[in-house]
Amino acid sequence: MANKRIDEPTGTETVGHEWDGIEELNTPLPRWWLWTFYLTIIFAIGYVIAYPAWPMIDRATVGMLNWSSRGELAKDMSAADQARATVREQLARIPIERLPEESGLMQQAVAGGAAAFRVNCVQCHGSGAAGSQELGYPNLNDDDWLWGGDLKAIEYTLVHGIRQAGDDETRMSVMPPFEGAFDTAQLDALVDHVLSLSGKAETNATGARIYADNCAACHGPAGGGDRAQGAPTLNDAIWLRGSSREAIKRQILQPRMGMMPKWEGRLDPVTIKMLAAYVHSLGGGEDFVEVAENPEAEVDEQP
Repeated sequence: MANKRIDEPTGTETVGHEWDGIEELNTPLPRWWLWTFYLTIIFAIGYVIAYPAWPMIDRATVGMLNWSSRGELAKDMSAADQARATVREQLARIPIERLPEESGLMQQAVAGGAAAFRVNCVQCHGSGAAGSQELGYPNLNDDDWLWGGDLKAIEYTLVHGIRQAGDDETRMSVMPPFEGAFDTAQLDALVDHVLSLSGKAETNATGARIYADNCAACHGPAGGGDRAQGAPTLNDAIWLRGSSREAIKRQILQPRMGMMPKWEGRLDPVTIKMLAAYVHSLGGGEDFVEVAENPEAEVDEQP
């Protein structure tokens, strides 16, 4: 206190400290800063009273408002569950072939199907649904469908699977092995004809005759395939097992046929319906076509 004095240039009292001739002025705090500080103290006291603040052994004080972040999260989760339940109820009621008529519901189904796809399908078809030619997993982005590409057909495939043992309604097709059926020249001629169906080679009479005798019954005279039998199209540019001569020879001699598990029993019907909507939306989905010849006839379950 004895060292305090008034600084002549500023007229402010010093605090009495000196370091190498440098003294500290006892400048008062601005009034606005002091009032702000007092308000923060008042706010802190109000917050401690109204909200959880003081930690205890197994919980914190609840505060007069009885608010908690866990309670808010529970409310948000409950609201989200209720919204999902409403959408799922609507999806359960609507026939899948009528789903495109409800654009908002269709968008909800596609979004839910995308989430289900990431959990259940990316292991084989890939995150972008492009499949794998090397492993024989189909590309779901193109417009080539072995069993049909409308919503109802996709849903049926998901429900019953492909070559699923124990399911009498599973998608089933079998290509017999032709190993030993042709000599080298005949096999080369047949491969030439198969490639010619998509414009990749010149055909020849021998290959065309062998194809007509052995392949046309399933794949069609022009290679258009047959969805009723699950016979793939041969006259386009989409090849599940590859379009090289070696790949085609291998498929003729020792056919490789994949299997997809049925999802009935693993996923609930609404989730399967959403998955079908998502797969249909990827770019190659087809329109559903009613049976027009006989209005009373039921739509075939396996288009």
